[in-house]
Parts: sequence; C-alpha cells; structure tokens
Amino acid sequence: MAKVLIITGDAAESLEVMYPYQRLKEEGFEVHIAAPRKKVIQAVVHDFEPGFETYTEKPGYRIPADLEFKDVKAEEYAGLVIPGGRAPEWIRNDEALPRIVKHFFETQKPVAAICHAALVLAAFGLLKGRTITAYPALKPDVENAGARYVDQEVVVDGKLVTSRAWPDHPAFMREFMKLLKA
Repeated sequence: MAKVLIITGDAAESLEVMYPYQRLKEEGFEVHIAAPRKKVIQAVVHDFEPGFETYTEKPGYRIPADLEFKDVKAEEYAGLVIPGGRAPEWIRNDEALPRIVKHFFETQKPVAAICHAALVLAAFGLLKGRTITAYPALKPDVENAGARYVDQEVVVDGKLVTSRAWPDHPAFMREFMKLLKA
C-alpha cells in the first residue's frame, strides 16, 4: 500500500503522533516519521488541570524518527500528517521543511493537520482563502494567515483535513482516510 509521512519533532503531542501512526499502519499504509534530525523524539502530553487557565505539559512517549527532513523525498508519499503540540512552533524554522509541506499542496495530495500544526501551514503561506480548525488559541494566527477559523471537531477543505486536538481523533482520521483511499 501507499506510504504516508508524519512530520514532527521534540515536544510533539504524544497522542497526535501515535494515534495517526497506528491507525495508518492498521489500514496497511507504510508510515514514516520525519524530524529535523534522525533521533528519538521526546513527545509530550498536554492536559488540563483544575485551576489552570491553559494546558499543562508532562513528558510523553519517546518516538524514533525514521529520517531527517533533509532526506525526505516527498514525491514518494501519498499523504502527510502534521501533529500538534509545541513541535510545530520549532519545526517550521527548519530550512528543509517548506519543500516537503508545499509539495503536498502543489500536487494536491491529502494533508492532515491537527492542533498547533496550523502554525506550520501559516508559516508557509498555505492557509490563505481556506476554512480550517485548529487548537482554539490559534484562532488569531489562523485568521491573520488569511483563513476562516471554525470551532468544530473536523474541517475538510479540499485535500486538507484539520482538527482542534487529540479528542477529535476519530473524526480527524476518518476524514483523512477517506481522502487517502479516494
């Protein structure tokens, strides 16, 4: 079956890496995880604690990256997943990443972006004119990048599937799978 690429890095949301990875493998896709460096990524768990006005962060899974961004041959992949967490804030600065992400939009291959992944899309000018969802705190970033923000579990805009965060995984992966299998 086809290959799907997950791009991430340290401080990625554990569930937003592992759930898509496992669901895609369950459906028979070959899945590769790429990061700025080929290493074991330290993912994190974001959750809400009583009395906190924002999420808290705890150490999550340690996830091995299969390859570095600079070594990704985007044309070999049928789809792209961009998990959230804090990783998007940092990986968007990697000089090899724009080439990878833009390839999927230019060739109209399915892209799944969840939570803070919208920061990557905004950094590369890929949100203008789109309707998306993301972690609610990113609404100003999404709108300043030229997109219409909606607060719902999943939004499909062409070949782009977006969701707010890991509680939306079932709808997120259901819609992404539809696009991959079309």
